[in-house]
Amino acid sequence: MIGLRREDKNEWERRVALTPDHVAELVRDAGVALRVQPSVNRAFADVDYTAAGADLDDDLDECDVILGIKEVPTERILAGKTYLYFSHTTKGQDYNMPMLRRLIESGCTLIDYEQITDDRNKRLIFFGRYAGYAGMINTLWALGRRLESEGHSTAFARIRLAHDYSSLDEATHHIARVGENLRHTGVSPSLRPIVCGFTGSGNVSLGAQEIFDRLPTLDVAPEDLADLIADPERPRNVLYKVQFGREHRFVRRDGDGFDGEELAAHPERYENGLVRWLPHMTMLVHGAFWTPGQPRLVGLDDLDRLWSRGEPKLRVIADISCDIGGGSAATVKATTPGNPVYVFDLDRREAFDGVRGRGPVIMAVDNLPCQLAAESSEHFGDTLVRWIPLLDRCAWRRPLEELGLPESIRRAVIVHRGDLTPRFEYLRTSLDAG
Repeated sequence: MIGLRREDKNEWERRVALTPDHVAELVRDAGVALRVQPSVNRAFADVDYTAAGADLDDDLDECDVILGIKEVPTERILAGKTYLYFSHTTKGQDYNMPMLRRLIESGCTLIDYEQITDDRNKRLIFFGRYAGYAGMINTLWALGRRLESEGHSTAFARIRLAHDYSSLDEATHHIARVGENLRHTGVSPSLRPIVCGFTGSGNVSLGAQEIFDRLPTLDVAPEDLADLIADPERPRNVLYKVQFGREHRFVRRDGDGFDGEELAAHPERYENGLVRWLPHMTMLVHGAFWTPGQPRLVGLDDLDRLWSRGEPKLRVIADISCDIGGGSAATVKATTPGNPVYVFDLDRREAFDGVRGRGPVIMAVDNLPCQLAAESSEHFGDTLVRWIPLLDRCAWRRPLEELGLPESIRRAVIVHRGDLTPRFEYLRTSLDAG
């Protein structure tokens, strides 16, 4: 039996791994039995799950496989179960080591959605594009509020937070109307040009760019940013978009050309390349994967230099990856949809909620797709549903090599029957340190 747990990370988490339509398909076409924990907060009503053929019950003890979205609280882990959720453990995140230790002690199996990939390391089950959608909407909202706090009246002030729209469709249409207003009225000379930088080439970054492109935009290469800033004839009624590839974000210390394989093997040979362009950006939307050991994309010393010259152009850093202590040193905590931003105060080295202060506004909501809960769940379930019959039939008590899992799933097994799998044995160091 497959169990579908209720999400309990916070009041905003309304997503679910499978919608009632997915459940109906599994019951009808694959004969899968499903038990769903009731929830008053979920984007889909309990009655719709029972109508789809699911058993509604708090007790998931009879379920061999339990599906969730966010981390399962340590005290709610059931012994001997196979769990699928986003565990946020593969970088040795210290705040989730107690959870990982509990899974091991309880003889559980853990499969992380984020690690389910094809042979080219492309993720197969993801919310990424919806994180980009919600993250960019929130970023534009944050820009409007920051500029308003500085005394600038702009069309960005009309943009709402992602969850304040009834749907993604309503949000995109509204932002397009804001874009039409910008096209006709232009941007204040004191703010021109408004430049938004994007890192990453995956679904997160692509989703964010889709939203940004609802506004009147022009693409500009990183190498042309300085000329753009200096050009007095630049258009007044467009925003500028610049994409930073890995070769822009990381540069060799000795000045030689970028080599991705070398970066992976010897990150110490590289330094931050993004710092060159930080002074020219109004917003930075960070959606790239960052690995410990690599140079930070935004260091506190980089921000100190910007603010030492007075109020810089940079207003908002949107860390859609929400990698605390990761690529952006100013991402010191996660935020929530109800309180989505803080200012990292460079004098006090602290985060203060809101948009005022000497430092950048940081948007770091760690469950962005929950702001578009129904649509993002439908998309996620569409990518997950095909694997459920296989997971239901699997004899999970057998050794890993005897499970018959496809390689895409097998490589995502972090723990099996209470032991770290060989691919994730490196996490032992983080567990021991904790």
